[in-house]
Amino acid sequence: MAPAIDPPQTVEWQGKRVPVWPMQTVDYGLLLSQDPAEVDKVLKACLEDGYFYLDLHSIDGHRMLGDQQETLKLMHRFFESPIEAKNEFGLISSHLGYEPVGSRTGAFGAGTKDGYEMLKVSRDEIQRGSPKVPAVIKNSGDLQVLENAIGSCNTITKVILSALSTGMNLTGASRYENSHRNDRPSTTTLSMMHYLPSDVTGNNKIGHQKHTDISSLTLLFSEQWGLQIRPPGTCGAREMGFVAPKPGCAFVHVGDSLRFASGMKMQSCIHRVVPFDPTEHRYSIAYFLRAEDDTMFVDSEGRYVTAGQWHDEKFKAFTDPWQWQAMAPGSMILGGMKEAGEDDPTGEPVAFAPSTAVAKEVVKEVSVHA
Repeated sequence: MAPAIDPPQTVEWQGKRVPVWPMQTVDYGLLLSQDPAEVDKVLKACLEDGYFYLDLHSIDGHRMLGDQQETLKLMHRFFESPIEAKNEFGLISSHLGYEPVGSRTGAFGAGTKDGYEMLKVSRDEIQRGSPKVPAVIKNSGDLQVLENAIGSCNTITKVILSALSTGMNLTGASRYENSHRNDRPSTTTLSMMHYLPSDVTGNNKIGHQKHTDISSLTLLFSEQWGLQIRPPGTCGAREMGFVAPKPGCAFVHVGDSLRFASGMKMQSCIHRVVPFDPTEHRYSIAYFLRAEDDTMFVDSEGRYVTAGQWHDEKFKAFTDPWQWQAMAPGSMILGGMKEAGEDDPTGEPVAFAPSTAVAKEVVKEVSVHA
């Protein structure tokens, strides 16, 4: 294995230097064996940051890396197909089907649309006898590729959930994985995204707007630059910065549902996608592990909502006109996460809830009782 190369601290983008934010790296092989130090590391990352790299170089992760490459080949074949073939079923539901470019608000808000097309295949659908996926996939034998990818992603995200349950000292039915069973209806989905060059989409269809994910955990693969995050806390919290693709690693984001399930102790990751190189086709694969539809949470507004209800409400917010989104900034699309400096009349950054100090106390408390 070649030695790891540290990413730069800043990169040139749109005529200025933009930060490249660091991420903790969690070893999947160690997490699978519930190594205590690795369990502490992943818990701390979720409490303090809401994101981390997942290293899949071990023998346990090789299967997923292979499935990722096969899925990328499938994506190239699918997205090069005529629009009629891609859109055979249209958008069957909010978590199943094809979305053309420009279905949502773009990376820069007012007046822009997104710059990607997307194929979504739900875990529930792929488990059925004859899943509704376009014939261009079924007839080419690519259905098995999707089944393998969803199976691998599902296993990996369940291992992470189990480690977090252990780290939080949860037992029995209260363990997170017990609200994410495969045989119960959920909106768990594999999403395949193709970002088009700006000379194809034009200047008004750009990237993917700032948001938190409608998920418990998101397992994200992309070999190309473009993902930006806003770190929690006060350090640099006002500025979106890139995270570097890391060979053999996936990005993992904490989504809204896990933040709610943890009693707001865990962070949700605020992120967006922008065209780093506007001339390239960019491909990313995201597995959104979501809680069973009838799982009950207390959301950021103090409401009792089910996972299914939260998904449907937030999906509608994503597809609302940008003018409507601007009337309620951050509340739904950011999962209730406040951006630093938002409520401070002095203009100084303010910490998210929970602050890093609170997160450290949670880690300390969990370690003492483990």
